[in-house]
Amino acid sequence: MGLPKNSLLEEILYTIIVLCISGGIGWIIKYIFQLIIRLIFHIKHFTILKELISLRVISSCSHIVPPLVILAFIPFVFENEAIISEAIRRLSIVYLLTTIAIGLCSILSFLWMRYDTYKNTRNLPLRGVLNVGKGIVWIIILIIAVSVLIDKSPTVLLTGLGAFAAALMLIFKDSILGFVACIQISQNDMLHVGDWVVVPSTIANGIVIDVSLSVVKIRNWDNTIVMLPPYSLISTSFQNWRGMSDSGVRQISRSILIDNNTIIQSTPSLIEEIKEKIPYLSDFISQSTTKGTLYNNGVASINGTTETNLGVLRAYVCQYLISHPMISSNSQILVRLMPGNASGTPLQIYCYTTTTDWTIYEAVQSEIVEHIISICPTFHIEIADSNYIPT
Repeated sequence: MGLPKNSLLEEILYTIIVLCISGGIGWIIKYIFQLIIRLIFHIKHFTILKELISLRVISSCSHIVPPLVILAFIPFVFENEAIISEAIRRLSIVYLLTTIAIGLCSILSFLWMRYDTYKNTRNLPLRGVLNVGKGIVWIIILIIAVSVLIDKSPTVLLTGLGAFAAALMLIFKDSILGFVACIQISQNDMLHVGDWVVVPSTIANGIVIDVSLSVVKIRNWDNTIVMLPPYSLISTSFQNWRGMSDSGVRQISRSILIDNNTIIQSTPSLIEEIKEKIPYLSDFISQSTTKGTLYNNGVASINGTTETNLGVLRAYVCQYLISHPMISSNSQILVRLMPGNASGTPLQIYCYTTTTDWTIYEAVQSEIVEHIISICPTFHIEIADSNYIPT
């Protein structure tokens, strides 16, 4: 090249050449592997190959090649400068360790996604475990890298870190608490992604969209995102509606306030009037008249009396709920009177819909309440006019 003879200049020039060669080899290997995977995916359409491409696993792992090439060529670049050669060798090893950590984290992310997608049937929050795994990888790599730079054994470095344990506990307090909380949440099956949860001490009331080592993300029904530390769910109570969703039924518990002044003793004429207007109460009225009050202990049974118009109304509502197509006859059905006051006596309807869908559930609940309110005049009963709030 016409340059004067100079060992330092030669070493700099060779160093640049080695860096270019290592970078070029790394790029070529990455390109070849990615091309092969894309061609195979184009032919076979394997899902695992698509995930490898989307997570850039091959690209991350290919970063290991350049530092290996640099380590191979360093002895030929610095023949006389042992100190510089040793320093660059150590830096190259640190570079190699960093690329190994990046590759391992990428592989962990791939394995986590595969397991979470295809094997995590219980939908457990495993992202926290993934974050812990990545954290452990980086801690190990950091310890080894520091030991390489200071030319000391990793065990000596770990012994020295014991003096900083208290400081490390303070620095990583949230991560440690989050790790413990994630283990407790997973072990006790307390929370899944997709669960509807309510945390009374916060504004959180919605669907869990992510659980990680440091945060639990909850999308409220108004589409706002609430972020809570995992340990806050362990240290306080929260309500999980997953049991309701898994059961396939949802509870209705509503009360209608009956005007006390309209509750009267049944008369033969009133009974006959009700039998004419509601024929399918005839069997209940006949049995109650001849055998007295009947008490049924089934989860879906008709209970009422013919002593008062309110007793007959209770029997009618029981029969109405049992015959309703959207009310589960295998779950508890109750129509009962709650403690009253001067405003009136609450008539409570307690049953379960056969769906957990919010829209249908509210429609069924509204339909039942509307029907009961509309049928009350048939029994000569009126709804109390007060500020009573139904339960």
